Amino acid sequence: MNERHHERSEWEGIKVTLLLVVLAVGFSPCIHAQDSAALTLKEAVQIALQRHPDVEKARAAADVLKGRIREVRAQAFPEVNFTSNVLRWRDPSLLNASGLDKFPAELRDALVPSGVNLFDYSLSIKQPLYTAGKVGTALQLAKTEAEGAAIDIDRAKQDLALEVVKAFHGLLWAEHARDLAAETQQQRKQHAEMARTRFRNGVATEVDVLRSEVNVANGAPELVRVENAIRQSRALLNFYLVRPIDFPTRAIGKFEEKTWEPKDLTKLTEQAINNRPELLRLRINERTAETLFDLARAESRMRLDFNSSYGIMSRLPENLFDKLYSRWAVGVNFTLPVFDGFRRSGLVAQAAASERTARLERQRNEQQVGLAVQQGLDELTAARETIQSARANVGQAERVLSMTQNNYKYGAATTLDIVDAQTALSVSRTNLLRGLFDYSMARAQLLWVLGKPPWE
Repeated sequence: MNERHHERSEWEGIKVTLLLVVLAVGFSPCIHAQDSAALTLKEAVQIALQRHPDVEKARAAADVLKGRIREVRAQAFPEVNFTSNVLRWRDPSLLNASGLDKFPAELRDALVPSGVNLFDYSLSIKQPLYTAGKVGTALQLAKTEAEGAAIDIDRAKQDLALEVVKAFHGLLWAEHARDLAAETQQQRKQHAEMARTRFRNGVATEVDVLRSEVNVANGAPELVRVENAIRQSRALLNFYLVRPIDFPTRAIGKFEEKTWEPKDLTKLTEQAINNRPELLRLRINERTAETLFDLARAESRMRLDFNSSYGIMSRLPENLFDKLYSRWAVGVNFTLPVFDGFRRSGLVAQAAASERTARLERQRNEQQVGLAVQQGLDELTAARETIQSARANVGQAERVLSMTQNNYKYGAATTLDIVDAQTALSVSRTNLLRGLFDYSMARAQLLWVLGKPPWE
């Protein structure tokens, strides 16, 4: 019996283990898709847009404005209230009436009040009939601000995408720089070993060996610097991806010199002005200022309100459903402000100044966009020329290093010549990598200036 129970327990354990394995395999693609260490640029941007608080904060601001629209719209709808009161009171008003002393004493004693209960409930309705356009203007203002909130979301996404692109390219550059530094360091070690071999064979001096070893030692700090650059770049990218700072994120891809079709500066500026989210927001701000001006003009104007109420009031609770004790009122309230202490004129002056400020701000930013487009094109051109020059230098430097190493084998070159050739090749490769990095960054910045996705 115990053996059978033991076998059953083992079989239950095997089934539980198999179930856990199946669940792990089934859910592993989702986990891998979200938290994969290796990411492409597009994947990194998508994760950041889904997780980063800046985008969520912009969405929350849009939700606030949606609630404000409901609040303003409510001013045009009827206001319905149900009111109920229970009151116990004593009113000595008759005793304070003038000439009461002339009444007979018996009558005065009969007029002495006593405490009484009073029950009532009522339903009241209030509906604005005319507000000089104040409610309609306020509703239009709220809708305009809601449009601006939607644009703020787009702007938050585009700004975040640009920062992710910069951080991703920074990590990619640091990883490539580490590979270059490691390759250069390996060349230095190989030359140092060659120098030691030649020294043992009596065809090289101790100075050659020392120079080679010093050259290897001088390359170690460069490896430390690029490793530190990788850690910092990875931490920055993890920040935008809302990952742990030390998460082992790796950038997949390489720097590409994507072609840029040359266009007229005027056309590019017009495109940027039409697409940039902040300029769209400034145009909405200008419309908002115009609506505020109309709202200020509608202040302290004639107003009509419809008011009505129906209810029952009784001293006894059993009469609260008797129509005999009902009371009702229907009326239209007319309000015409005569003097408001110049409040309306002050609001109009403020709105006019805000409208002028919004217009000038939009004009200034449109001029800045033209300058940003010109700077972006210049940086893109400079980076492209740097790449072309660096590529030619890399080929020549590789050839010089190969020739110098062959000459060193036959005693026709010194260790100093090798060091100079290695340094020249390292500098040319670094310049090429920096040029490719600058080109990618300049292209992303220019796309952002034009209001396009910076990762395209």
